[in-house]
Amino acid sequence: MSDKILVIGELRDDEIRNVSFEAIAAAKKIDANAEVVGLLLGSGNIETQGQSLIAYGADRVIVVSHDNLKTYTSEGYGQAVMKVVNDESPTGIVMGHTSIGKDLTPKIASKLNTGLVSDVVDIEDDGVFVRPIYSGKAFEKKVITDGITFITIRPNNIPALDKDESRSGEVSSVDVDISDLRTVIKDVIRKASEGVDLSEANVIVAGGRGVKSADGFKPLYELAEILGGAVGASRGACDADYCDYALQIGQTGKVVTPDLYIAVGISGAIQHLAGMSNSKVIVAINKDPESNIFNVADYGIVGDLFEVIPLLIEEVKKVKVAM
Repeated sequence: MSDKILVIGELRDDEIRNVSFEAIAAAKKIDANAEVVGLLLGSGNIETQGQSLIAYGADRVIVVSHDNLKTYTSEGYGQAVMKVVNDESPTGIVMGHTSIGKDLTPKIASKLNTGLVSDVVDIEDDGVFVRPIYSGKAFEKKVITDGITFITIRPNNIPALDKDESRSGEVSSVDVDISDLRTVIKDVIRKASEGVDLSEANVIVAGGRGVKSADGFKPLYELAEILGGAVGASRGACDADYCDYALQIGQTGKVVTPDLYIAVGISGAIQHLAGMSNSKVIVAINKDPESNIFNVADYGIVGDLFEVIPLLIEEVKKVKVAM
């Protein structure tokens, strides 16, 4: 029997999250010869989304649609995933290390009596999984020697394969009786800001206490918008009510790895660095040349952020016009 890797996709507002496409690429890195089977869970007509997973490398896709899967609960999703796992008997399972992935996968691993390597940022040859430890100050390498290869991957670390609309594959539906739920979600009220998802953004403009007020964040939003990115914040800025905690980046907030991270008025406390120090390029803007943020920055600007940010906005606009 050939190897088979199940990729658990994730929908947000009826759109597949980019980390699901990255999970397909991760599955290919685990075993290039294995059959990659995508799995989508939700309600309504989500079969139409299955072809997107095919275009990004999945060989076929299984869809489970049920009213009790409209919003995430670990029981509902768990029942659906276990049904598919029992039917398919995969040799590997991959999912994004998102809020849902972090909640669901340990429960599935427990039911399967298997291990789980979480928060993987790279997959080396011969099945070596790399993950950060000690708040990103070190990395460990793990090898799975027995049982199902079960991992979650950190968004923005393993590039998705090139999209190929010409790829073909079967998209099939599976009926699962999602019942006996102890928790039922009646309604979801979202406070998070609209726009680019912070955890998957390629560009992040983050503000700290140095921004001084909620109004001080407005130029950051403008810069992020013209760069096609998202706005984040340090815990200090959130504690000071400059912005919502949904934007918090750090050890007790979101962990991000964008291509470009612009830290504005952020001192660089270790708790904040734990959430962004693995960004590919870090630009720090701070009027204090001794700020710790400059120790991790690739580029640093010592100056008043209220003077620097407007200048950056104007320069970026000029570049975009020239393009």
